[in-house]
Amino acid sequence: MAFSGHIDSFTRDRLPPPSQRPTFLFDRPELAYPDRLNAVSSLIDGWRERGWDERPCLIGADETWSYGRLRDTVDRIARVLTEDYGVVPGNRVLLRGPNTPMLAACWLAVIKAGAVLVPTMPLLRAGELADVMRRAAATMALCDVRYLADLEEAAEPSMRIASFHGGELERRIAGKPAGFTPADTAADDVAVVAFTSGTTGTPKAAAHQHRHLLAIADLSPRSILRTTADDVFCGSPTMAFAYGLGGMLLFPLRIGASVVLVERGTSERLLDAVIRHKATVMFTVPTVYRGMLSVIESDARVAPALSSLRLCVSAGEPLPLSTFEAWRDATGIEILDSLGTTEMLNAVIHAVPGQVRPGATGKPVPGYEAMVVDDQFRPVPTGQVGRLAVRGPTGCLYLDDPRQETYVQNGWNLTGDAFHIDEEGYFWYHARTDDLIVSAGYKISGLEVENVLLNHELVEECAVVAAPDPVRGTIPKAFVVIRDGVEPDERLAEALQSFVKDHIAPYKYPRSVEFLHALPRTETGKVQRFKLRRRAWEHGDGEPGEDD
Repeated sequence: MAFSGHIDSFTRDRLPPPSQRPTFLFDRPELAYPDRLNAVSSLIDGWRERGWDERPCLIGADETWSYGRLRDTVDRIARVLTEDYGVVPGNRVLLRGPNTPMLAACWLAVIKAGAVLVPTMPLLRAGELADVMRRAAATMALCDVRYLADLEEAAEPSMRIASFHGGELERRIAGKPAGFTPADTAADDVAVVAFTSGTTGTPKAAAHQHRHLLAIADLSPRSILRTTADDVFCGSPTMAFAYGLGGMLLFPLRIGASVVLVERGTSERLLDAVIRHKATVMFTVPTVYRGMLSVIESDARVAPALSSLRLCVSAGEPLPLSTFEAWRDATGIEILDSLGTTEMLNAVIHAVPGQVRPGATGKPVPGYEAMVVDDQFRPVPTGQVGRLAVRGPTGCLYLDDPRQETYVQNGWNLTGDAFHIDEEGYFWYHARTDDLIVSAGYKISGLEVENVLLNHELVEECAVVAAPDPVRGTIPKAFVVIRDGVEPDERLAEALQSFVKDHIAPYKYPRSVEFLHALPRTETGKVQRFKLRRRAWEHGDGEPGEDD
């Protein structure tokens, strides 16, 4: 570790011991960062010398910020934080609000001032916010005025809160001059503490260093997406989500591109943003792609209006083959699937334009190494399902969390995902490792069953998890959301079971089907499978003893 620039050592004191940390790989030329590094200064301070101050940068709902305006606003906010509120390097500052230019400026200012940013999903409620503030020991918060209520309810009396989007922060920065000397932070000082989305239960606090923020912007966008300063980025994920942080902020800023910030990433709003601003690169999740397909199918004018798009990226949840094929057929563009985690900060497995293998997630992002291992950490043969292990310039650093020992082993990050590798090196996703269903000795991928069910004309969405069975141990159970206007009943459940048997090996069919109005999801759109597993085990309503 380099000499820390943090005065407040809270995060560094709570990092896992060296023996539990991942091996970080910075051996590529583009990752040769200096020991002293302020990531935000590297992202935005050099554009003036390029003469790009007037270049479009952040495109909001009703105004566009230039690179010069962004830098000056960031510097003024950093002055407010340090001069008016006494924030010192290492203090934790919570950030709350939807994707807007002002949120982006606050995001950058906190880190430029040397503080540690704690981004939060805009729709977290008071109890969830209180837990985040307590675990991160946040002393200050920057919050969009429209999202103040829950924050004020959760905050301790000592918490300092500055509101923006027409709040106190704008009034304060109006009196500050431009220009701010970036904090002298070390490359391995913590810059961000990101809380996981809670798909497996209690969220974990994942720390990321200044060099990590630059690394994700210097790898996949350049080596895979080949993005340039002429690209216009857009997408649905919030910047509080690691996926959104890359696509909606770090990737475009690193190359001098522009990004359309959509406050509510619905299918309709995202399509409108693409068409209105002629976006070229889009980041969203499979659920939104399916929603956009519905709009395209209902209006023949939409698909031709998307001609500016050259890249469509997916992450956050598995990309069903049916969604991939339908989007390709409707738009002529192949969705590039990817897999990343909050712990790894962004994608580690990614599909490559022109080399997409439908159904496969892709190959390791250049700069990362990946393998599939068994429970004894031995590489498994080609085609065999095992646990994904990765390492690269980013990795898991939980703050004060015993789950660190589970995630990092032998210097590798075990993401909790089950994959197999084919003979050509493509990685194929099967499930979360705790979602693999072992039934009467057979290993069944819930994702495979889901992909079949999604091809049924009456199925809107579904999730398949393990349910208890006295004979088989567990069985596949399908939770299904059907299309509007269809009445769920036992005959429909039997029809869905038969549909699966007709398309894949009969032993994989869901022996129990339960209809829901909606699947439980995190704010990032991920299905909360742990809730479905809990429901399945509480009900325990399979079909014991029946063989095929």
